[in-house]
Amino acid sequence: LIGEVQPFEGARELVSELKDRSHDVVLASSAHEDEVEYYVDLLDARDLAGGWTTSADVDETKPAPDLVGTALRKAGGLSAVMVGDTTWDVEAAKQAEVKTIAVLTGGFSEDELRGAGAAAVFDSLVALRAHLDETPLR
Repeated sequence: LIGEVQPFEGARELVSELKDRSHDVVLASSAHEDEVEYYVDLLDARDLAGGWTTSADVDETKPAPDLVGTALRKAGGLSAVMVGDTTWDVEAAKQAEVKTIAVLTGGFSEDELRGAGAAAVFDSLVALRAHLDETPLR
C-alpha cells in the first residue's frame, strides 16, 4: 500500500475500458518474466491485454526508451499513450515520443512527474478512469 491507495486498484477496470474503446493495451514492464506473469494474473488481464513486455525483451530498461518501443511494436500502433507511475516511465516514453499520463502510486510527487514531462497526473487509476475523456486516451 502507498498511502491509502492500493497501486493496482482499478487497473483491470481501466484496461477493460480502454479495450472497450478500441485501444490495444500492452503492459510495458521491465520486471523479469515470472514477475510479469504474476502481475498479469493478479490483474486478471490475460484476456484484456494485447501483450506485455519483460526485461528479456530489451537491452536497456527504463528510463531508456527500449521498453516503450517494444510495447509499441507489440501493439502494432503508430501512436500511443503511456500510463505510468514513475519518472522513469515518463522519461522512457518521452524519449520514444509518447505522451505519458501519470498516477501517484509509484512514490513520486505530482511535481516530479510533471517535471519529467507527464501530460497529466492523477491520484489513482480509479481517478484516471473517471477522467479518461479529459486525457489523450479519450
